[in-house]
Amino acid sequence: MTRSTILKFGAVENAEPGDLAGWVVVEGKPTMKTVVQHTTEDGKVLSGTWQATPGTYYATYTDYEFVHMIAGRIIITPDGGTPVEVGPGDAFVVEADFKGTWKIIEPVTKHFVVRVG
Repeated sequence: MTRSTILKFGAVENAEPGDLAGWVVVEGKPTMKTVVQHTTEDGKVLSGTWQATPGTYYATYTDYEFVHMIAGRIIITPDGGTPVEVGPGDAFVVEADFKGTWKIIEPVTKHFVVRVG
């Protein structure tokens, strides 16, 4: 089978609702949906789209993530660190050892790339 070398992300109707492992609600009643739209053949890199509603999660990361914000606004605060606000058009990385809060101010849509392990 030939694998496409270009994949354009489409709609996210098939996104799975439910909180990610390592994410715990600490304020409000946020919800999230995630759809993985591509996985490398070796399974070490995942990419897709994530959506969330306002509220705050405490997040514990075990994998590296690159993010490109499409819509919304978040204040991310690492434990013992300085808050960083991100919004539409921003791109950033979250290292695998991140622990801290994601305060979702406005409904969010982001594209992500995660390196597993």
